[in-house]
Amino acid sequence: MTKTVIVSCGTAIATSTVVAKAIEEACKAEKIPVNIKQCKAAEIQAYLQDGADLIVTTSQLRSDPGVPVIKGLAFLTGIGKDAVMKQILDVLRQ
Repeated sequence: MTKTVIVSCGTAIATSTVVAKAIEEACKAEKIPVNIKQCKAAEIQAYLQDGADLIVTTSQLRSDPGVPVIKGLAFLTGIGKDAVMKQILDVLRQ
């Protein structure tokens, strides 16, 4: 079954693209079918209406979206990136 991941950042341009590409490549390597949607943090609620299995964001969320949320700042700093990717893959394997 294909999993849906919402990747968000402040503007939905540079940062979310880096994170989305990394998740896409890791899922491909692990043979996890995934549909990645990029958006601005302010647009998350609208994207959730279509359903999602996970949100990976580099910004703060104002409310509980009702699905797992993983902070993706490690993709920008490089610190703890492997651990964050493991968390993402663990959620998507469920």
